[in-house]
Amino acid sequence: MPEPVKKSSPPVREESTAAPVSAEQGSAAPSSAPRILVADQNLSNRRLISEILTSFHRCDVDGCATAEHAFERVLQQPYDLFIFAFTLPEMSGLLLDRMISRLYPLVHEGKNTAPPVIFLVPANESAAYKETQRDARTRGSIPLPMSLDVLMTLVSPLLPQR
Repeated sequence: MPEPVKKSSPPVREESTAAPVSAEQGSAAPSSAPRILVADQNLSNRRLISEILTSFHRCDVDGCATAEHAFERVLQQPYDLFIFAFTLPEMSGLLLDRMISRLYPLVHEGKNTAPPVIFLVPANESAAYKETQRDARTRGSIPLPMSLDVLMTLVSPLLPQR
């Protein structure tokens, strides 16, 4: 008797705290919790942000190490908040945000603008960040090393409490 064929799951490219999709829901079922995309090459920053946000707020957090992966994720599904490192491996977080803001309404029907963005800014980039503060979608910056108080202050008005 032949062995039963086992379906293998596709490999997960990056970490995500999103709840798994059940067979009854299907793959296109929208989640009621806001979705957040965190793009930073530092794994500990991504994990810390994810743990803090999901502990205090009702949300799903996806993480990406590169701007390319973040851009791909945005093409695949809508988000409610972006948290981008100001400096990413392939391009700056600012350029990534500008590219997404142009494309977002075209890819996601019913969305007129891209979600708000918060930047993770190292001390040596703070002068360059000041130029981005004029954008209405920019909700602020979190200085690196990470300041959890600033993170909570910036996201609290944007996300529902747990």
